Amino acid sequence: MTGPPELTWVHYLPAATTVIAAVFSFTLFRKYRVRPTPHIGWWAAGVATYGSGTLLETVITLAGNTVVRTKLWYVAGAVLGAYPLAQGSLYLLSSRRFANRATAVTLPCVVLTAVLVLLSPVAADALEPHRPSGALLAWGWVRLLTPFINTYAAFFLIGGAAVSACRFWKTANAGHRAAGNALIALGALLPAIGGMLARTGRVEALYVAEFFGLVFIWLGERTCAVRRGQARPSTP
Repeated sequence: MTGPPELTWVHYLPAATTVIAAVFSFTLFRKYRVRPTPHIGWWAAGVATYGSGTLLETVITLAGNTVVRTKLWYVAGAVLGAYPLAQGSLYLLSSRRFANRATAVTLPCVVLTAVLVLLSPVAADALEPHRPSGALLAWGWVRLLTPFINTYAAFFLIGGAAVSACRFWKTANAGHRAAGNALIALGALLPAIGGMLARTGRVEALYVAEFFGLVFIWLGERTCAVRRGQARPSTP
């Protein structure tokens, strides 16, 4: 397949996002080796999954699209998406027992949805040469399952970060954690907005949202880490 006839800076953003995700996930996996706690492990996996989705966007845009590439992109982005990051936040903000039970209920649903995406017949006429789209899936009802997963993820990732930001804003000497959690909430919100725009056919908007979303999440994580004392950490 040949490359798209016209490339703009937007088409190269997934490649930049992939590089950032690779470095970010490496730092989290290294941190997990030192402190193997569930929330760090889930966050490391989440950032790696994030990067897998943007890597597939890069390959599709620059090398051409296939059914397999689009299905893997849909699994990495629409099905998994923010789920591992949300699980990390859940383990951080709630009891281990509750987080384990929530994982036991939701993880099989996520895995089943991913399998259904991979098994779905395809609408061949919906395969665009250099742009991924969920419209490829002939089982349209499968796409109706992802909003439930994404709503769950948004509740714990965006909601958890927002609540933590408000809580730390009222705590003495915790302004950096309030700011960091606010950045994480904003960073998690942007890809969600981009995903909604992508469902209308504006995939390039998703590329922009993914890039800035991950940048804000990493900045938030680093901001929360400043002057971290003996108190329970608010982010990975």
